[in-house]
Amino acid sequence: MPLIAIQNLTKHYQSGGETVEALRGVNLSIDSGEFVTIMGQSGSGKSTLLSVLGGMNHPSGGTVEMAGVTLYELPGEQLADFRAENLGFVFQSFHLIQYLTALENVMLPLTITKMKKTDKVQAAREALERVGLAGKADRLPNQLSGGEQERVAIARAIVKKPPILLADEPTGNLDSRTSEEVMELFRRLNDDGQTIIMVTHNPENSVYADRTIHLRDGFITDESSAGNGARTAA
Repeated sequence: MPLIAIQNLTKHYQSGGETVEALRGVNLSIDSGEFVTIMGQSGSGKSTLLSVLGGMNHPSGGTVEMAGVTLYELPGEQLADFRAENLGFVFQSFHLIQYLTALENVMLPLTITKMKKTDKVQAAREALERVGLAGKADRLPNQLSGGEQERVAIARAIVKKPPILLADEPTGNLDSRTSEEVMELFRRLNDDGQTIIMVTHNPENSVYADRTIHLRDGFITDESSAGNGARTAA
């Protein structure tokens, strides 16, 4: 049984008096432990698909099943709880709080948990260590490079050890060398068992994945196995 099963997914909305069909009958299955990239031109529906997968954007039709749960049949509070327990999010613009240190930013998802403060600090330090920032826990975001800020955002996304990591253009604001470093990090997380679904405009990123989904005008037009040469060469 797949970890994620999407059936006949549609999403439309109104814009300027017109109906925009962002997703048109998408069907997709993703297994536990897969690394999947979603590619397409601007307006293809890839970010909409990711937001629906993340429980943040109710579809107009179809179903999303995740870990055996039909996502949008859950009441609002239960959906929020499911999202908090099962999903980690990484965004292009980092969304770090500028007056908090790296450690404090990573601890944010733990604020609503019943963990002891010492345990929260330990979990955040372990997450920062996993992304290679153990020595920069006390730095503010403006004291970190763009790549380091992205790593803090990834640490924050994995601090609760969610089974699924969703990433929306995580290398979009980074130079090519830093992008490679971040993609290597995502690959290591995947090798450790993390299921990763990533929207990207960069075809070079797809080489790190198991599979690439191509979207156009709200349809899946193609699926391809990524070049695993990067995996075997590393």
